[in-house]
Amino acid sequence: MRKVYAGLFSSVDGVVEAPNEWQPSFDDEMGAALSRLLDGQDAVLLGRVTFTEWAQYWPTSTDEPFASWINSTPKYVASSTLDTVDEWSNSTLIKGPLADFVADLRQQDGGTIGVGGSPSLVRSLLDEGLLDELTLMISPVVAGGGRKRLFADDAPLTKLDLVEAQPTSSGALIATYRPTR
Repeated sequence: MRKVYAGLFSSVDGVVEAPNEWQPSFDDEMGAALSRLLDGQDAVLLGRVTFTEWAQYWPTSTDEPFASWINSTPKYVASSTLDTVDEWSNSTLIKGPLADFVADLRQQDGGTIGVGGSPSLVRSLLDEGLLDELTLMISPVVAGGGRKRLFADDAPLTKLDLVEAQPTSSGALIATYRPTR
């Protein structure tokens, strides 16, 4: 069975929205962690917001090696409001219940399924028991209020097991967790 892995940038106070606005640095260790997340991935799940933002940038980007990879990789978009995802090649709009689609995708042949950005999607997959691993790159900054956090104040208790933790040269912490099952 294929695994579903997610990686997100996070502040110490759990903010995951718009890291370009608060993340103080991006170091070599973070780059290596992202490369490890991409190794073996041959499909990407995206939420509507991330898809819409990325579809404006990546199809014409020369930011290598990620541009070639993301543009050629199959992308599956979870959205109840989009009618089409035709503006970005290799993109498919998920029709029907997300949990059913992901459960079916996990049964197909292939490598790891990655989740790009998309904190709401990450929460949904975790709630449905479909997320196998979560990597947080936690920057040493408090981003403050008014921004989207990975978990809402009323989120249910969810236990995670620490798989690995690595401090980086910029003071960030790369922490990988698996849901306790």
